[in-house]
Amino acid sequence: MLTRTLPPGITVTARVPASSANLGPGFDSLGIALGLYDEIVVRTTDSGLTIRVEGEGADDVPWGPSHLVVRAIERGLESAGVWANGLDVLCRNVIPHSRGLGSSASAVVGGLAAARGLAAEFDAELACDDAELVQLASEFEGHPDNAAASVLGGIVVSWTETGGPVGSGVNGSADHQRSYRAVRLDPHPALGATVLVPEERSSTAHTRGLLPDLVPHADAAFNASRAALAVVALTQRPDLLLPATADRLHQGYRSSALPLTTTWIARLREAGIAAMVSGAGPTVLALSTEDFPAELREGAVIDGLRVLRPDISDGVRVD
Repeated sequence: MLTRTLPPGITVTARVPASSANLGPGFDSLGIALGLYDEIVVRTTDSGLTIRVEGEGADDVPWGPSHLVVRAIERGLESAGVWANGLDVLCRNVIPHSRGLGSSASAVVGGLAAARGLAAEFDAELACDDAELVQLASEFEGHPDNAAASVLGGIVVSWTETGGPVGSGVNGSADHQRSYRAVRLDPHPALGATVLVPEERSSTAHTRGLLPDLVPHADAAFNASRAALAVVALTQRPDLLLPATADRLHQGYRSSALPLTTTWIARLREAGIAAMVSGAGPTVLALSTEDFPAELREGAVIDGLRVLRPDISDGVRVD
């Protein structure tokens, strides 16, 4: 593909939501987009790279070419067959980092969407559709649940199709060509989300390492039924949310690493609220058609949890 150079002075802003993966039984498949937004402003310049980071994680991430947003922008430009001699990048972060709210997927989706927005401003035929954006972002992540939610919004069901052997992928780990797919479902209009965010962080690699290689057939069958039921509960029958969000594949194995999370999930479920680990944790996601009870909110704050009630988002937007 012939690479064309973008002129200086093109500016776009990507507004990308947080996400919560699994939703209980839908391990590495189900996801929901949450209205906590990172904003990425990108402008083409004559030369060099300038990056500024504000808000969440500003002191913890590199301010240079290794920043995840910058890497995603470069990949997005490459996929469109364009390049920029220089970039000015501003990241305004709201999504908590390493809390199970898809901050890395949001960074990748935001960077890719901004890059393709720059390309489309240069040539409208270079606009990127949602399916391509899901594929590009999932290649970075290695799984599509968070990325698809941030792209498509609402509730997503995602899956991976594996083709024949090829070379290494974006992260150097893929042995096969993988096609990442997702469909969006519109949530029930009364459905609301509450997240309880601990101060401590969690490593996805660590919590994934706690999962066994094999699980009992009965547990797999249990989760298959609950994941199917979750699709119905989330979109049509929210009265079924409590049984539909039960899980036997991953949350129990991770409980030793997430004691506060586990305690609050049990407390909320005993109160009849569908609560689960958000992604790899430690955030608790609660889904309900009712307001979050004041006494539980007060108790969570006493335990050092931030209690947020984001809207269910419609996905990334680029202006």
